[in-house]
Amino acid sequence: MTVTYMTGEGLRKLKEELKEMESVQRPEISRQIADARDKGDLSENAEYDAAKEAQGMLEGKISQLKSLIASARLIDESTIGTDEVQIMNKVTIKNVHTKKMMTYTLVSENEADLKNARIAVNTPIAQGLMGKKVGDVAEIIVPSGTMTFEIVEISI
Repeated sequence: MTVTYMTGEGLRKLKEELKEMESVQRPEISRQIADARDKGDLSENAEYDAAKEAQGMLEGKISQLKSLIASARLIDESTIGTDEVQIMNKVTIKNVHTKKMMTYTLVSENEADLKNARIAVNTPIAQGLMGKKVGDVAEIIVPSGTMTFEIVEISI
């Protein structure tokens, strides 16, 4: 089993999502299946087929979430330092070529949210920044080529 590191907030959100699936979505799909079954011949019943397919997909998601929750290990945020880039750090970087500044928080894969500048630690950029210190330069290979970033600030 793969261990997944995450914050308490991330784990709480996963548990809420699982609860929603089990207590709201699962009964709703069961009701749809029962309604479709009541309409007669199941061999030509598109509603029944769609509801069964939705049930299969939901059960797969539930299973996946349960697995993720079972493998979750909480990150002790009190032990996170800022001498070098690590998970849960907020990192301000400067693109050496364009001089553009960007700030990202490095998080676990399931907590990534690019709109809120939260990137997963397994992305090429995060991997290239891990272990670097303020002032270090990181050359990171991305699909479009190589990008060069200077670490400007590391915070929590």
